Amino acid sequence: MSSSRMYRDGSLVAQDFPANEVKERLAEDDRVVVWLDICQPSEDDLRLLAEELGMHELALEDIVQQAQRAKLDRYDTHLFLNTYMVRLDAAGGLTDVEVSAFVKPRALVTVRYNDRFDIREVLARWDESAELAPHGVAFLLYGLLDTLIDGHFTAVQQLDSTLEQVQGVMFKGGATNRDEVQRRIFTARRNLVRLRQVTLPMREVVNSLMRPTMHTVDPEMLPYYQDLYDHVLRVIEWSDSLRDLNTTMLETNLMLQNNQLNLIVKKVTGWAAIIAVPTAVTGFFGQNLAFPWRHTPAEFIISLVVTFGLAISLYLVFRKKTWI
Repeated sequence: MSSSRMYRDGSLVAQDFPANEVKERLAEDDRVVVWLDICQPSEDDLRLLAEELGMHELALEDIVQQAQRAKLDRYDTHLFLNTYMVRLDAAGGLTDVEVSAFVKPRALVTVRYNDRFDIREVLARWDESAELAPHGVAFLLYGLLDTLIDGHFTAVQQLDSTLEQVQGVMFKGGATNRDEVQRRIFTARRNLVRLRQVTLPMREVVNSLMRPTMHTVDPEMLPYYQDLYDHVLRVIEWSDSLRDLNTTMLETNLMLQNNQLNLIVKKVTGWAAIIAVPTAVTGFFGQNLAFPWRHTPAEFIISLVVTFGLAISLYLVFRKKTWI
C-alpha cells in the first residue's frame, strides 16, 4: 500500500500514482520533486527501492530488520533517516512507531511498518506550509520531521502532567494510594527512558541535515531546521528534568513509606508500654494467680488504682507527644 505526490516548481501537479512510476516522473523534468510513501513494505516494494530508485542495500537491510536507533546514514546517492513517532496511550504507556525515509536530491521516500503512524498528519503539514514547496525535498523532509518532533514534544508535555498528578496523590496516604503512586512512578520512568532513547539521537540527526556538506537544506530553509533543532533540544532538556523529578519522587515516596512505618512502630511501642504497666503491677502483687480478688479488699483497690492510673498517665503522655 503506497501514496505519492509530485510537485513541479512548488505546485502539486499529481498524486496517488503507482510506485513504479516514480522513476519515470523524475525523468520528465529537473524541476520535478516526488514523494512516495510505502506502508508495510513487501518484497516487491524492497525490489523497487533497490532496482528502480537505487537505494543502498545496507539501508534496505535496516528496513527489514527494524527496531533501529534514530539515525541519519549517508550514502553516495541518498541519505537514510530512521526515527520514531511516540504517543501516550490511554493506559499511560508510551508507544512508538518506527518511520524511515530515503532522501534523494529530488525525491523523498517514507517507509512505515504499520498504519499506527497516520501519514495524513504529514500531508496536512505540507498543505499548511505550501509556500515552502518550491524548496523541494528540504520542504518535504521538514514537514515530516516537524510532525515527528511535535509528537515528541506532546509526549513530554503529557508525561509532565502525569507526574504532576502523581505528586497530588503522593501525600494523601493510604496503602492503596502508595501502591498506585509506586506503579505510576515506575511507569513514568520507563516512558522517560524510552523517550530519551528516541529523542536524544534526533539532536545529531537535525544538526547533520543542516550541514552544507549534506546538500539537503538550502539557506532559505535553514531557519526552519534551526527551529526543529531548538525543539529537539527543549524536548531533551525537558525529559532530563522530568527524569530527575521522577527520581526525586521515587525517593520521596520511599521516604514517606519509611515514615509511615516508623509511625506504626512508634504507636505499637506506645501501646505495648501501656499494656506492660498492668502486667507489671498485677505480677508484682501476685495477681497472676487464678483468683486475685481473694486478698484483702484494700490491696485489690490499691492495685487497680495504680494499674489504671499509670496506664492512663502513659496514654495521656503518649497522646500529647502524638506517639499514638
